[in-house]
Amino acid sequence: MSWRCRLTRLAGGATAPLLPPLLRYRAARGKESPERLRERQGFGAERPDGPLIWLHAASVGESLSLLPLMETLLEQRPGLHLLVTTGTVTAAGLLEQRLPPAVAARVIHRFAPLDVPGWIARFLDGWRPDAVAIAESELWPNRTYALSKRGIPAAMINARISPRSAALWRRWAPGLARDLLARFALVVAQSEDDAARLRDLGAEGAACWGNLKAAAAPLPADAAELERLRALIGQRPVFLAASTHPGEDEPALAAHRALAPRLPGLLTVIAPRHPDRGAEVAALAAQGTPPLSVSRRAEGGRPEPGVEVYVADTLGELGLFFRLAGVALVGGSLVPKGGHNPLEPARLGCPVLFGPHTEHFREVADALLAAGGALRVENARTLAENIQDVLTNPERASTMTRAAAKIADNAAHLPGALAEAILALLPSGPGISAKGSGSGLDEKGRVQG
Repeated sequence: MSWRCRLTRLAGGATAPLLPPLLRYRAARGKESPERLRERQGFGAERPDGPLIWLHAASVGESLSLLPLMETLLEQRPGLHLLVTTGTVTAAGLLEQRLPPAVAARVIHRFAPLDVPGWIARFLDGWRPDAVAIAESELWPNRTYALSKRGIPAAMINARISPRSAALWRRWAPGLARDLLARFALVVAQSEDDAARLRDLGAEGAACWGNLKAAAAPLPADAAELERLRALIGQRPVFLAASTHPGEDEPALAAHRALAPRLPGLLTVIAPRHPDRGAEVAALAAQGTPPLSVSRRAEGGRPEPGVEVYVADTLGELGLFFRLAGVALVGGSLVPKGGHNPLEPARLGCPVLFGPHTEHFREVADALLAAGGALRVENARTLAENIQDVLTNPERASTMTRAAAKIADNAAHLPGALAEAILALLPSGPGISAKGSGSGLDEKGRVQG
């Protein structure tokens, strides 16, 4: 056992007594499922027979990006089961909503164990995965060392690391980063910039195959509810501010106030990234100058005639509002959050606007801008100008949606390519068992040859 492994084990073990009270506190605030807290300590294994791949995604975006990969893995490998772990209650709920029945029958969800050596060991003892794929940027030392020690091949897919995180690793733990990344059999980044940073930290073979979030299926919508809302809205022009964060609702409302005299009947829909901010957003609309008539979906409100701002403070319904809107601002981009997925509205024929902060989707955003499939805004004034331009110019809107659709189609191959690479990590031959033997790996858990 290396000194780095010993050190991280000691650190993880030392935090263990502090974590149960923290989990109970989070459960009291709705951040954990009280009845499932033991899963965070590695309990609750119910391993099915046959090959098992463990997929991990920390939160909502990562979890939803795995949906096409799950379907492809199960299509390509009869008898395979998937263990999917998440770190948030919201992600778990959305997975339950979005998984098709045929896929759900072969998927088991658990909350991810925290990075305590004993808890990770208990989890692996119970589940015995044959291979592991971790989405995006979670690099937990005790989990990584435990997988390597057991010879379980691990892949990091759709990997992302920000310049700030990379700088912190380089400054404070460059040796640990290199040691951990070297133990992954496969590292596939979501952008060329991420791949370069990961190679610099020690993932020598890191490559960019594209962004898995760009390959997601169109967001779903309840057909009956969609028709009901269309009937209520009628011919009104609709602007959607999607997945907004604090600091983005004010520019959206300012744009509405500027445009309302020029666009009679304008309806602005604001869907906060975190639905529990619904009351806050409604107050901003109702208490501003001039005050706006507002209705909240979480309270049963509807976008009836006379409602100027509709707060869509529910979970998992963006598919409805992208289909209803004439133009959408993608949230997380007017404030420094890195931006959310601009291809979600693009796939549904909704013209796309985003702000200056698109680091999480830089290559996708750049491609959309270059193709004329999106417009970048800087503030409330430019937001209002572009909303008016798109809503009053059908030819402009049509050109944008056609260009964006082509960009969205470019990543369609990615789930198949990733599924093939992950399945190649499974032990070969007819004797695949529930032991997670990890044959074909070197002493650091890497694929040989």
